[in-house]
This record gives sequence, C-alpha cells and structure tokens, in this order.
Amino acid sequence: MKLKTICCALTLTGALTAQAQHVMDVQTQKLGATIQPTMYGLFFEDINYAADGGLYGELVKNRSFEFPDRLMGWEAFGTFEVKNDGPFERCPHYVELRNPGHGERRSGLSNNGFFGIGLKQGESYRFSVWAKAPQGEGKIIVQFIDRASMGENQQFTEAKIDITSKDWKKYEVVMQSRKTIDKGQLRIFLSGTQTVDLEHVSLFPVNTFKNRENGMRRDLAQALADAKPGLLRFPGGCIVEGVDLATRYQWKNTIGPVENRPLNENRWEYTFPHRFFPDYFQSYGLGFFEFFQLAEDIGAEPLPVLNVGMACQFQNWNNERAHVPTDQLQPYIQDCLDLIEFANGPATSQWGKVRADMGHPEPFNMKFIGVGNEQWDDMYYKRLEPFVKAIRAKYPDIKIVGTSGPDSEGEMFDKGWKAMKSQKADLVDEHFYRNEEWFLSHGLRYESYDRKGPKVFAGEYACHGKGKKWNHFEASILEAALMTDFERNADVVYMTAYAPLFAHVEGWQWRPDLIWYDNLRMFKSVSYYVQQLYASNKGTNVLQLTMDKKPVAGQPGQDGLFASSVYDQTTGEVIVKVANTSRQPQPIQLNLLGIEGQPTAQTLTLSHSGSYDDENTLDQPERITPKAGNVSTEAGKKMAVLNDELPAMSFRVYKIKK
Repeated sequence: MKLKTICCALTLTGALTAQAQHVMDVQTQKLGATIQPTMYGLFFEDINYAADGGLYGELVKNRSFEFPDRLMGWEAFGTFEVKNDGPFERCPHYVELRNPGHGERRSGLSNNGFFGIGLKQGESYRFSVWAKAPQGEGKIIVQFIDRASMGENQQFTEAKIDITSKDWKKYEVVMQSRKTIDKGQLRIFLSGTQTVDLEHVSLFPVNTFKNRENGMRRDLAQALADAKPGLLRFPGGCIVEGVDLATRYQWKNTIGPVENRPLNENRWEYTFPHRFFPDYFQSYGLGFFEFFQLAEDIGAEPLPVLNVGMACQFQNWNNERAHVPTDQLQPYIQDCLDLIEFANGPATSQWGKVRADMGHPEPFNMKFIGVGNEQWDDMYYKRLEPFVKAIRAKYPDIKIVGTSGPDSEGEMFDKGWKAMKSQKADLVDEHFYRNEEWFLSHGLRYESYDRKGPKVFAGEYACHGKGKKWNHFEASILEAALMTDFERNADVVYMTAYAPLFAHVEGWQWRPDLIWYDNLRMFKSVSYYVQQLYASNKGTNVLQLTMDKKPVAGQPGQDGLFASSVYDQTTGEVIVKVANTSRQPQPIQLNLLGIEGQPTAQTLTLSHSGSYDDENTLDQPERITPKAGNVSTEAGKKMAVLNDELPAMSFRVYKIKK
C-alpha cells in the first residue's frame, strides 16, 4: 500500500515536471505602464472598394453621372441626353429622359451597382432622386429587376413616382424587396409622354448602421464596433497623397450636402494592371463628417490624416516638382487648422457651424491629427516643419502624428525617427508589411526604443506570407505573437492598426485584409479575431511576465512562445496572452505571483486542426474562431499555479480574477 502511494506520487510529480517545461512568472502585484485606450485601433482606406461598394451603404454606382464616362455603371435606352446645367455646382450632370415617340418603345436607365445590387427579401430600401419635369409634370416607374430570372417577370418590386414641378425637387419612396438577390439591378422607366430630368439617383437600405440616412452598411459597421477599437484612422493611406496633387484627398470636398460633393479619382483604380478597375472612383458620400460620426458610434478616437503638400512618393520618385513648393504650403496648413475647428470648434465658429449644420452641434473632441502618409527623406521633413509650428501655435493640445516612412528599419527609417524627434512629433507612424521570418524575429522590437522620444503608432502592419498573401491561419498567429511586444511596451507603443481593413471579394487590389464581403455576406478573417481578442482584453496596466527572467518573445530556448500580461483595474482580472508559433504543442506553467487560492482561468483560444494555410470564407465564415474554455489552477506559496498545454500554432488568452 505504501509503495503504491509512492509510485502514484512519483507519477504525478513527473507529470507536473513535464507540464512545467516552460515556466513563466507573472508579477501581479506591481502595476506597470498604463495601456492607452487607443492601443488597438482600425485603419480605413478606400482600397478594395472599401467605401463605395463596401462600408458606405449606397447601392447605386455613379449616382450623379459624374464619372468621366458619364453613363459608366448605367445602361441608358430610348431617347435620352446627358446634360450639365444641373442644380448642384460641383455635380452638374444629369440625364433627361424623353418620349421615344412610339407606344411600345421605352426610355429609361438601369444601374448595375457595385458588382450587382444586393437586395434581401423583406428588407426596405429608400430610393431617392432629384428630379424636375420641364412641362410641369411627369412620371417615372422604379423597379428592382433580376435579368437572370427564369420566371415571367424581370421586375420583382416596383414603385411609381409623380414628378410635380418644373423646379428641381427631391423625391423619395421606400421599396420592399420581394426576393433575395446578390446581383440585382435598379431600373427606371419614363412613364407617359412628358420629359423628366433625373439627378443624384440613390438607393440605400433603410436598415443602415444606427439607422442613419446616408449611412453605413450595417453588418460591416457592426463588425467594426465588435472589434472594440480605441482608434479610427482615416481616410488612408495612399489616397491621402493621390497619384498627383490634383487627385489627393481633400476633406473640404467631402462635407456638406452629399449631392454637391465632387467626384474624385481613386488612386487604386489603375495602380495594379493585374487588378484593374476603371470604374473605381470616390463619390465622397463617406466623407469626413461621416468618418467622425462613425468613430463616435463605435467608441473610437478619430485620427484624420491630411496631405503635407506631397503627391505619392512611390509614383513620383524623388521628383521635387510633383510636390508643393515649400513657400506655397499655406493652403495645406490652413486645411489642417480648419479641420481642427470643424471637429472641435464651437457651433458659432466658421467651420464648427458647418459641422453643426450637418447635424452635430457638439464638438467631436478630436485629439490627434496626422500630417503626411508614409513619406520620407528631406522632401517630407522640410514640409512637415511649418505644419507642426502652426498647429502647435494655435492648438497646443492636439497630438501630431508624423511618419518614419515605408521601411520598418534601415537608414531611411532611422533618418525618419531622427527628424520626428527633432520636430517633436508626438507620435511616429511606423509601417511594416513583412513575411513570417520578420514577424518571428522581431519579438523584442520595442524593448530598445527611447522611452523619452515620440511614442509609436504602428499604423499599418500585416504578416504577408512568402507566396501566401492571403489571410491564412499561420500569418494571423504570427501577428498575435508580435502584438505581445506592443503590449509589453505600452509605455512606448500608444496606437496600433492592422491594414488594410476591408475588401470586396470581386473588387480587391490588395490582400490580406481584415474583413471580406460580397453584396450580401461578409466574413471576418482570423486576423480580425486576433485584433478583437487583444482589443477586448487590453487591460489598463502592463504586468511583468518573464521566463528565466527574460521576456517571452520567441528567444532561444523558448520554443516559439511569445507572451505578455496585463491587469484590468475595471474588472480585477489578470490577463495573460500566449502565442505558440511552433509546430508542436507546448506545455507551459504560469506562476501567478501575488494571487492566492485556486481561481479558475477563463480562456479564449484560436487554434486549428486543419492546414495552417486555411482561412475563413464567405461560405465558411466561422471556420476558425476563438473558442471559450477554462483551466483550473493550484495553490502555491503566495501564488496560483496554472499548468496548461498550448496546441501547435495557437493563441490563447487567460483571464484570472485576482
């Protein structure tokens, strides 16, 4: 009997020894650096049909007939004419439909939407149009149609509108779709013999995010809210610069009535010949007011980025003449100052009144502004300097975000940081789209950063696998691993954002991307769930976590493990995040120093039993998602001890009530 007891004890001790192969000490009693509310954010750029055709709820393409090919996106038939003396100064074009002169002929328009128009059975849609009847009255018929229908009728929903004035007026009708279709069309017939003029033809779901007119597609905006972001950076990205200064993003063109916002060329229209989309323009329906409103709706701090007087450097390599001369920057500087007034000024100020007139009398309380996107070298530094001086003089509390350029290290990166320190930028925007090896080898990236210098905004990053530029599972786990270093160095890293954010499955130019969709469905990539796990469990303070007194960052002897720990003062939880980037399960032991008793740890785990190249899809949107569980602990001397085994290539979050 005694021998049996001894054997059992030896067996248990051996098991615990095996489980304790990787011992991590978590100091729960001493709070470290404060974690900024902005730590995990979102970066929006109108790439991959992210705005028109994506997040922005408008279903009609080229609604104001302002594309260079005035009827691109439309099919016009019968007797019609495109005219340019319409009611809106910056969008003057419209279509006149006239009687074709024969009883069986028809005049009208059909719109193809963005890769078709997605409609859901039972859902309501708001059709609106600015119209006039030169003879004082006229009629149109509005239809939802399915040209591929094998039934008797192409149209499955119809409404009639009487045009009752010689003057331009807005007409609206709410139509309920009688079927679900992902590639429907909107068709407008002239009814009767009287001429009708049509401008700004629009179709929105009634059920937009927060039920706002001119609002966001509900499922996509809800995904942003569910990511629990602390920050929303907008509007880009390279579109801030434009291919040339004429096509740069200009925020003042994106506010005011949507009918009078001018069209802008999208620089992603033709950037990649192998992904060419000649119908990709910016309607500016999703403009700066809507961005600020969206940030408010999802609980994120807004971070607008404005042009510094430079066109895209990649496409204007060292071409000084492509940029604004340094003695002619004042209009660009004034744009920054006016934007701050638009966001924060009283309703009695010039630009604050514009905001108030758009429906938001209270300030948006903007705290950050970015000047320039991913630019580098002296061409950028000498232009940035007067912006910093002017913003500091008038708005000293606004935090200024500069950039270290497109490189993640090297001579130009170092030069950028030196310039940002010299100009006393508050944050430096770093970008890194790198491969697996880079992510695995940079687990200690921020330990060596100057604690007194500008703070870090890791503003664009994603793991781009070698030959695997898609949202596969392995890349997402490596992103989770690197993010432990963001968290471990929260005294330096104040903001982060994966990029890009959105992609239409039929209209993408760049991948990987966080959220994918077609006209009716969407799915969140595994990388999205990594971001969500961090943002939902960011805590308030860093806790020291070490293995053999070293940070757990994929170092020699750590077998591909990366880890960080935080404390959440609002919930009283210790939160530990561990990524296993190896191809084998890894046993770990967490010594939770300062926690007594045997609390149960709640867990959330991202793992996958299939191929590491697998990803979520429209047909399998939840193929790889976090799974909840729990792990028991044992009472040790002035600590709780947690033994666990991490699956190969996995990421796990532990939450323990202190």
